[in-house]
Amino acid sequence: MSYIRTAILLAGMTALFMVVGLLIGGRGGMMIALLVAIATNLFAYWRSGDMVLSLYGAREVDARSEPGLYQLTADLARKAGLPMPRLYVIDSPQPNAFATGRDPAHAAVAVNTGLVQALSREEIAGVIAHELSHIKHRDTLLMTVTATLAGAIAMLANFGLFFSGNRNSNSLGPIGSILLAVLAPIAAMVVQMAISRSREYEADRLGAEISGNPLALASALAKIQNAAHSVPNEEAEANPATAHMFIINPLSGLRMDNLFSTHPDTANRIAALQAIAQRMGVPPRRRGGFVEGVNLDDLGHRRPPGGPFGGPWG
Repeated sequence: MSYIRTAILLAGMTALFMVVGLLIGGRGGMMIALLVAIATNLFAYWRSGDMVLSLYGAREVDARSEPGLYQLTADLARKAGLPMPRLYVIDSPQPNAFATGRDPAHAAVAVNTGLVQALSREEIAGVIAHELSHIKHRDTLLMTVTATLAGAIAMLANFGLFFSGNRNSNSLGPIGSILLAVLAPIAAMVVQMAISRSREYEADRLGAEISGNPLALASALAKIQNAAHSVPNEEAEANPATAHMFIINPLSGLRMDNLFSTHPDTANRIAALQAIAQRMGVPPRRRGGFVEGVNLDDLGHRRPPGGPFGGPWG
């Protein structure tokens, strides 16, 4: 993702911040919101990645604590022409993963324990390659900044509810404040949606090239998609502004937030990966625990406890 596009996003989010401040507290509120937005932008650029990792209770692992997963990531990073990112594990039964960091030199990849337990080694490689693609394209800065600002806009809009009864400090009144608290987060979410779909398709494409196995990534997407609806991710449900960072939307569909999808349709992503496999000459047959013709209603085989790398994740 280019720096110009990132700058445009930051400007748009800052403008939305100022509009919310204006509606809540007039010109004074707008100036306060501008200062808050500037501070939030600076924080998001430098520290948003660490904040998201902390939010999910991610713990950093290395070659000694998780040798198999670490070596796989290192091999893929080398193939992608990237420095080895920091590697984190999140104790969550839902198979999923995301990448974060402001640039390739300060990047991190986080995987849920459920991902290693439910997927084959080839599928895990496809997922990690997808996340490395986000790092290579510098999508991670945009994703983490967007998550931080979207959450801050929602907090600012909700803050206006406290002044809904004071017309001297809030010109909207109770009804207007309620509408603002609902519509401002939706506006921020629309910005997220606008960049998410093309970003995910491109990460799938480059991830397939890095791993050399588009069908494994297709199979992984199908399994993660199905599990996301049956295995809750409590942290993601509590912080829906971060949902767009994951390879598959982690929200279970229990909240209204899920009416606004931050990801392209999984079936379309799988079809695109199958087309890539054809161009790469990958045969449509069962190989290493995955199948080209993935059925979204069938999770397929599940790995035994402990995952393909063994270790303490059983």
